[in-house]
Amino acid sequence: MSGVKSYWLMKSEPEVYGWDDLVAEGEGTWDGVRNYRARNNLMAMKEGDEAFFYHSNVGLEIVGIVTISKAGLPDPTDDTGRWASVKVKPVRKLAKPVTLKAIKADPELAGTELITMFRLSVCAVQPEEWARILELSEG
Repeated sequence: MSGVKSYWLMKSEPEVYGWDDLVAEGEGTWDGVRNYRARNNLMAMKEGDEAFFYHSNVGLEIVGIVTISKAGLPDPTDDTGRWASVKVKPVRKLAKPVTLKAIKADPELAGTELITMFRLSVCAVQPEEWARILELSEG
């Protein structure tokens, strides 16, 4: 593991693969990403990095925290070798989900990629944004 931890946000449609599915599996493969910037984010991940698990489409909220358990993997759903994947393990469910509405309403989070690049399925999260979202999840 590298000495500096990075933070991420990973979106999944809960009816396709939700937080409860990951918890039931214990470790899941984050694959099927077909956007170059999101792929580059996956490729930048290191073991031990943490990510928020965001329910997209239905819910529109951050529901939990995962850790990157294996990084730098090829995407098993890709025959071209162009796409990346990682393995993730659940760390914990948030005490209270943090909704997209709450994030948009918070001036400290105005620059987060979740808002500025809304369609991106794997986003970088700055340490101060990570801390603020955790504060919101406790309130």
